Amino acid sequence: MISDEQFQKIKEKAEADYRAKAEVRCPFLNDVVHFTSAGLEHVSLKAWNTPRSREEQYTRFRLLPLAAKVIEKSHTLQEYQEVKRFERFQSNSKWQKEMKLVRYYGFVAILNNVLIKVIVKEIEGRNKNFHSIIPRWRQEMVNGQNTKKLYRGDPEQD
Repeated sequence: MISDEQFQKIKEKAEADYRAKAEVRCPFLNDVVHFTSAGLEHVSLKAWNTPRSREEQYTRFRLLPLAAKVIEKSHTLQEYQEVKRFERFQSNSKWQKEMKLVRYYGFVAILNNVLIKVIVKEIEGRNKNFHSIIPRWRQEMVNGQNTKKLYRGDPEQD
């Protein structure tokens, strides 16, 4: 169990480190990847207005400082997905949704003995942005026992 003090300390440190890093260059993409508030928000929220579990947030906050390192060192793409979906954006102080082509780039690396995946999201006509950091496993209770499960699936949710 994670204490409130422990959780808050990790969260505050991760957020401060994240905000200090505006962008990094990705060798594979041959472009800059930006670290925006949307990426930081995604670490806490599974989808808009849907929070992640406290344990999942804690794990992601602990891994967040590694995201820039993975992107900076990535010369190979491990996952790629392209979808058309509605994206929320703010225009003239109003929130709107518009159908856009969205590309997800997945980079996997082992850093500090942890296998992690970093997702970069590119919305048609916009910059490439850090979207998520995912441990390649998560804890789940199966028949009363903790087991490790690999993350798979929707990069927008993961």
